[in-house]
Amino acid sequence: MKKALYLLTAAILLTAVGATAQNQLDRQGRRQGHWIRTDKDGSKIFEGDFKDGLETGTFTYYYHDGTVRIRNTYSEPGRRCLHEAYDEQGHLLARGEYNQRNRHGLWRFYAEDGRLVKEASYNMGIKDGPHVIFERNGDTAEVANWSNNHRHGRWWKRIGKQGYITGNYVNGALEGRLEARDDNGRLSREGFYSGGLKHGNYRYFDDGALIIKEHWNYGMMNDREIVLHTSPAQPRWVSIHDIACIAAQGKAKTLVVLRDGSTIVAQENYDIVASRAGDELFALANRKNHISVARSCVQGVGRDKEGRDILLLDPQPDFSIFPDDDAAKLIRSIQYEEHPPLEDMIK
Repeated sequence: MKKALYLLTAAILLTAVGATAQNQLDRQGRRQGHWIRTDKDGSKIFEGDFKDGLETGTFTYYYHDGTVRIRNTYSEPGRRCLHEAYDEQGHLLARGEYNQRNRHGLWRFYAEDGRLVKEASYNMGIKDGPHVIFERNGDTAEVANWSNNHRHGRWWKRIGKQGYITGNYVNGALEGRLEARDDNGRLSREGFYSGGLKHGNYRYFDDGALIIKEHWNYGMMNDREIVLHTSPAQPRWVSIHDIACIAAQGKAKTLVVLRDGSTIVAQENYDIVASRAGDELFALANRKNHISVARSCVQGVGRDKEGRDILLLDPQPDFSIFPDDDAAKLIRSIQYEEHPPLEDMIK
């Protein structure tokens, strides 16, 4: 009995000694030796060793269920470590080096299935060097160079399977020529930038054929010309500032009414012509019948001979546009622009 009591007492003393052997502070208040930190429920938050108050060796941080969340392996106490982050299922999410708690050097980021998603270079927490994004199949999706936390240098991004867009950044802003090519290697658009703003000529192509010409002045579009194919051999260029109305004529043709009252019948469907014209100057007046009008040409709502509401334009086309909900919204927005409420004017 005395022997059993002695063994029990010895075990209790050893346990107490073990408990006091961790989470120790020296006389200067510095952490020393092995530390384990737990939350109020007793779940482990982190575990690792300190030397003179600095982390050393391997430090492990945990999710509430005990799964590893972060593992830091120090090559220089308290300063440099290899960092690995995991999700709650144990999948590696990121690996890279910290230097004085700053990301430093090449970092890699992963999806939960192990795929490499991104590679990024850092210099003491600042994005510096190449950043590469990968697609699901492992192909490169985007490449950009960074300097001092700004994109700086050549930029390339995949479009579709083989297409791409590329340009040049200077201190985070696009500068110079930008071009995009389709899956067949044909030019789909090109333009010029200054200080991140479109400036100069900008052109769009379809199957290699030029369809839109724009001219920009430091982010302000001066003009857009679009091509209308009146016949396969006779393309006609028209400025969107000269267009009053765009209306579908069946499924394959589009009537374009110009501001001088003349008309052009394009051998292309409404969606193609309307998309080229854009929505800066135009609004949909009748969704069902596919009719768009220049906002500045709208005069209001009138009545036809049968007493039905019709949209009034200047110039007035030789067909009636029966306003629907889109036209009502259009007129209200124009009226608001011309006569805003007093409270908005005060603001």
